Amino acid sequence: MPTLVRPRGLEAYFEAHPDVEVVIFAGKGGLGKTTSSSSLAWYMSQVRKKRTLLFSTDPQASLSDIFERNFYGLGEIEVAPNLFVVEIDADRRVAEYQASVKQKIKDMYGLDAVPKEIEEYIDSTSAEPAMYESATYDAMAELVAAHQYDIYIFDMPPFGHGVRMVAMADILSKWVEKITEARSKVAEYDAIAATLKGEKGHEDAVMQELIDIRNKIKAFTDLITDRRRTAFFMVLIPEKMAILDTERALAMFNALGMEMSGLVVNQVYPRELLDRPGTSEYLRNRVLMQQEHLAEIARKFGDRVQAVVPMFTREPKGLAMIEQASRYLMRCEIALEA
Repeated sequence: MPTLVRPRGLEAYFEAHPDVEVVIFAGKGGLGKTTSSSSLAWYMSQVRKKRTLLFSTDPQASLSDIFERNFYGLGEIEVAPNLFVVEIDADRRVAEYQASVKQKIKDMYGLDAVPKEIEEYIDSTSAEPAMYESATYDAMAELVAAHQYDIYIFDMPPFGHGVRMVAMADILSKWVEKITEARSKVAEYDAIAATLKGEKGHEDAVMQELIDIRNKIKAFTDLITDRRRTAFFMVLIPEKMAILDTERALAMFNALGMEMSGLVVNQVYPRELLDRPGTSEYLRNRVLMQQEHLAEIARKFGDRVQAVVPMFTREPKGLAMIEQASRYLMRCEIALEA
């Protein structure tokens, strides 16, 4: 006798976790993170009436695509009552950061121009992959620190399932901590030297900035690793590689001492297609293949599965389709047989 797994939908999760402020959808590209994050944002803003910010850093402008409007690099835009969307231009953010570093060097040392070797070094950092992720993380932290929304929903780019973001938060925090300690020692020596010379010490602007950065990173890291306030959902589809990828992601979360809030299974063909005489052989085989993988998902992940979303007859684009997708995401109607 097959065992039925009946996901309750994300509505039940948020009823059980009312203090969640940040929701992060992770996973590989093309599996439905943008559909899931947009559907949840629609629900939170229109049904729960929460002031909601939906954030994406995907350079392919995925939110612009699904909402059929251009958001890329334009700041926070209201698309429906209580629903705001922002797609940052990470390249521009990196360029602005580099320009600010150059200006600070000129201001600190009273220079008219940054020395050529230093300028070339600063410019070369834009080619570092970590700079893009750092810009993404910084933008997320900045938005949350402003406390202008009730809930923040992040559609993450497919770097390491979003797990690398958590690891990077810890690395950045420790890195800034070390620099702050070193700068603090320098400031102590400066103060002693100034006292011996009978001079008045001066405020260390660099030190203050490092402290501010450290505090912002620590506050955001504490938030996204607090299961009471942050939910991580991974999106997968009923295919072998996606199942293996999900197993690896769960292991990565465990290694960081974290727990995935749940899984969303997307792009599921209705089983009823097998009973329809007009179903093509190709589609029938796709459904049968998915049924095998859905059974494996039920066996391996059980009640980690929070929702099952069907394959729609057309792309889920525009507010009407996003609303339709949200009904399946929030109140799951599809059971899985293990």
